[in-house]
Amino acid sequence: MMFFLAGTSDARALAIRLNNHHDVLATVVTDSAAASLQAEGIATHVGRLTAEEMAEKVIARGDKIIVDASHPYAEEASKNAQQAAQLAGVPYCRYERMSEDYENDLITVVETYEEAALEAKKRKGNVMLLTGSKTLQIFTKHLLGEEGITLIARMLPRIDNMEKCEALGLPQKQIIAMQGPFTAELNTALYKQYDTTLMITKESGKVGSVDEKITTALALGIEVILIARPKIDYPNMFRNFDDIEQFIGGI
Repeated sequence: MMFFLAGTSDARALAIRLNNHHDVLATVVTDSAAASLQAEGIATHVGRLTAEEMAEKVIARGDKIIVDASHPYAEEASKNAQQAAQLAGVPYCRYERMSEDYENDLITVVETYEEAALEAKKRKGNVMLLTGSKTLQIFTKHLLGEEGITLIARMLPRIDNMEKCEALGLPQKQIIAMQGPFTAELNTALYKQYDTTLMITKESGKVGSVDEKITTALALGIEVILIARPKIDYPNMFRNFDDIEQFIGGI
């Protein structure tokens, strides 16, 4: 029995693998993610949980461990999972895909979304934002309506995302509402369609397709602002499925 935080495509693959030998309850934040896991016979909970709520579920089910495979940028979820493990008296472990090293004169690495917005503001041009909707307000605050800047935001085609765009004043013609995965060919076509001069993304690793976002942008001579992963000290951190299974098997 295990409580599993799923937040990426490889997290889904890990949950399926673990569910072959364990009773997994996966927590996700979207209905589409839940449906994908449920199709593989995995029980799910949809919606964010506090540390106390997680601990209650772990104790009620009799889970033996919390496996945190949330998105690398979901800092709050990871911190809540660690606290929940302490409250429930069970081990915690973290799975996170490997980082990529990018060295290119067209790439500027920053630590925060705010820094990314301010860097884009200095550069002007047609800015394609590939960081999702959660932090959209940071970029609209600094870039929307700014002379010499056109902000184009790509995000999942969800009603709440479109409502957020409307509330922030982002015009429909500057929204790309699409569900991935995005091939190199599609990324290239979108960059060209919007005459992109600058792209902003997060460093999520190859499985998250960030490699294709970046390589296709660089091939077109487009500048990239790359938001580095949050620096969190995770206990029991693993980078591959075999190691995390070995750790779980030793509990």
